[in-house]
Amino acid sequence: MQRVYLDNAATTPMHNEVIETMTECMQTVYGNPSSTHVFGREAKARMELSRKKIAGLLNVSPAEIIFTSCGTESNNFIIRSCVDHLGVQRIITSTLEHKCVQETVSEMETSKNVEVIRVKLDEYGSVDYHQLEQILKSSNKKTLVTLMHANNEIGNLLDIEKVQRLCEENDALFHTDTVQTIGHYPLDLSASKIDFASCSAHKLHGPKGIGFAYIKKSLGFKPQITGGGQERNLRSGTENVYGVVGLAKAFEMATEDMDAHREYIEGLKSYAIEKLMAEIPGVLFNGLSGDLQKSLYTVLNVRLPFKDPLIGFELELKGIAVSQGSACSSGASKVSMVIQSILDPETIEITTPLRISFSCYNTREEIDRLVAVLKQIAEKHLVLH
Repeated sequence: MQRVYLDNAATTPMHNEVIETMTECMQTVYGNPSSTHVFGREAKARMELSRKKIAGLLNVSPAEIIFTSCGTESNNFIIRSCVDHLGVQRIITSTLEHKCVQETVSEMETSKNVEVIRVKLDEYGSVDYHQLEQILKSSNKKTLVTLMHANNEIGNLLDIEKVQRLCEENDALFHTDTVQTIGHYPLDLSASKIDFASCSAHKLHGPKGIGFAYIKKSLGFKPQITGGGQERNLRSGTENVYGVVGLAKAFEMATEDMDAHREYIEGLKSYAIEKLMAEIPGVLFNGLSGDLQKSLYTVLNVRLPFKDPLIGFELELKGIAVSQGSACSSGASKVSMVIQSILDPETIEITTPLRISFSCYNTREEIDRLVAVLKQIAEKHLVLH
């Protein structure tokens, strides 16, 4: 059976060059980076060269890159530290954020008595920037704005320059979850007013289990994990040297190939939109995912004109991997909070959301295969109803 992988927003296949780089490191660099002998110094050197490479690609200081296990840990670390160490009393966020942000913010609300305000969204899931400005101006409380650069389900891109400006004008800290955009869009963090950002290597053809938090160096964080003083004394524990090396290689490759990959993947997404509209009458696209200018070029969230909670399973039986939400909720028939935030209950009851996400390894033939199977499923529902 032909297998088709179209769930790249959940994770991406590793580049062969990344695997080769990590394998070489595993075979030759096995010292503990905290050891003072030559084996430890070699491991430490590989880590710091990787940190320097990543920092250079983002135009920041190496001291501002703190290695973590993933974007979830990075986001947790940033939000909790803002409350615990920077005196944040108010958090402005939205219902579109990843679960790791939403649940952490909710915990800060209940356990730390932090005021939480969720900014309004329009029917397409776009932030109400006018209301955001009003909220920022309404209080002198120390405030953190946490809004993701691009949504992992519907692909909406945040007007990040506008949010930066509003935060700067109102003396608010700005954290943005960049897990879906780092390596896909150019980011010059030193030229921006972003205070915190996050990355997971496995979203850009790197290894799982490694990521980083960008923390502006003028901000005074303290460790959340203690017991060794690694990572500028912010995250103790023996470092994942091979993961760090793989992350740096994947990020380097993503940056070098960014324009070519974007052009190719945008072509795939545009082709998928055309094929779906031609073959499945009544199909729509959730959020702004159908707009190539206002959404991630890697994500297309389809609204099928029939109800089928088991469609992910049906597609899997045909060898096709997609998602019915984020990776945190895929496989479940329950509609995600993101979709509930932008669609009315009546629409949810008669339609089926489906997230298709692309990478440079996908082909038009794979999209043809997906659309053909979806057409069969759609026709089955028309016969039944």
